[in-house]
Amino acid sequence: MTTAAYILSGLIAAAIIVVGARFLVAPRVAAAGYGVVPDLAQRSTGAYLSVKGVRDIASGLIVIVLMIAGATHLLGWVLLAATVIPLADTAIVLTNGGSKAAAWGVHFATAVVMVVTAVLLLVA
Repeated sequence: MTTAAYILSGLIAAAIIVVGARFLVAPRVAAAGYGVVPDLAQRSTGAYLSVKGVRDIASGLIVIVLMIAGATHLLGWVLLAATVIPLADTAIVLTNGGSKAAAWGVHFATAVVMVVTAVLLLVA
């Protein structure tokens, strides 16, 4: 079970790093994938999308560091705590007129995978 949990953790880390990088290099595409398309003509919007990109990359790196350290239970707790991010993203998309498919199919589904992975790590 631990191997499966580590594979899932690695996939979560890699995916969020890719998402974060996309917010830095292709913000329009990344924002559309997030589920709420902002007005990119406003200079400040680019700053917020960059913040999201950096946050996502850092989140993925934290998971990788914990994996390398072999901190199985700590990784489980961190993933469980970090589940607040995709849950909040779900609410943000839904309350801002965004795509319901992205809210439930991307953000909420990510939260579910993170909870399952965290449980597998915590019972290991």
